[in-house]
Amino acid sequence: MSAPLDAPSGAAASPEAVLAGETSKAIQGRSLGQIAWLRLKRDKVAMAGGVVIVLLVLVAIVAVLMDRVFGVISPDQFNEDLVDGSTMKPLGFFGGMSWDHLLGVEPKNGRDILTRVFAGSWISLLIAVCATLLSVAIGTVMGIVAGFFGGWVDSLISRLMDIFLAFPLLVFAIALAGVVPDKAFGLDGEQLRIVMLIFIIGFFNWPYIGRIVRGQTLSLREREFVDAARSLGARGGYILFRELLPNLLAPILVYSTLLIPTNILFEAALSFLGVGIRPPTPTWGGMLSEAVDYYTMPHFMLWPGLAIFITVLAFNLFGDGLRDALDPRSR
Repeated sequence: MSAPLDAPSGAAASPEAVLAGETSKAIQGRSLGQIAWLRLKRDKVAMAGGVVIVLLVLVAIVAVLMDRVFGVISPDQFNEDLVDGSTMKPLGFFGGMSWDHLLGVEPKNGRDILTRVFAGSWISLLIAVCATLLSVAIGTVMGIVAGFFGGWVDSLISRLMDIFLAFPLLVFAIALAGVVPDKAFGLDGEQLRIVMLIFIIGFFNWPYIGRIVRGQTLSLREREFVDAARSLGARGGYILFRELLPNLLAPILVYSTLLIPTNILFEAALSFLGVGIRPPTPTWGGMLSEAVDYYTMPHFMLWPGLAIFITVLAFNLFGDGLRDALDPRSR
């Protein structure tokens, strides 16, 4: 009895023929980055925080271009006609809100609040991001060296971390900012203040990430790929930066996103105390400091405070989502 017509032949039914068929699709693996991105996309709260961060960066860039490059808008433009000369209060509803001034105007001088909030965004983001990069660079190098070599090197770096963690950073920043000259290192005015704040915030905050990197390095140095690299004759520098550092990128990236909002708050606190960026350059902390004298007009304090709140919240939400996405043990 002959076999049915639709029955596959022996050659066609073999696994080799199936794998070699033109219609067969090869199974493609996913990298760790692709898996993390898929996990991050499913976190709607983290993605919302990321969208807000992107919008804030775009606003800061546009504000710099419109003010410093093209001169289309000026956050220091006075509008005395929008302020009551006797009470120094803005004319109109809720601090002078209108289509021309969506967030109202400042008391006494009538400067547009929306323009000043936008102009202050690039100062906060620039100082926070650059200070974070400085902290991450120093903390990563010190932490990975301490964790890998151990012994007296680890003890020395660990005690150095303890000293920096016990250092009264806010008091030191206030004292140092008060004695900085008007011109130094070829910089003056606003540029000198920005560089000084980046150095103070970034240089004295590196032990936090240094401890995290050190702890991760202590566990990674006992792994099999490190022993394999040693058996092949790899030197310490190669193992540090070619074997260990790529495996530390995830915690470093997560902690960086959580360190930026802390630096934003620190910069705002220094500007609020009058030792940060000096007027007339607008900053969120400086606007809050000026609003203290006008406590009867809550709109003056509301908008810069809300800008700080939204920025810090967005970075924290995105950092939490990024941590969950990069952690394979989380659900």
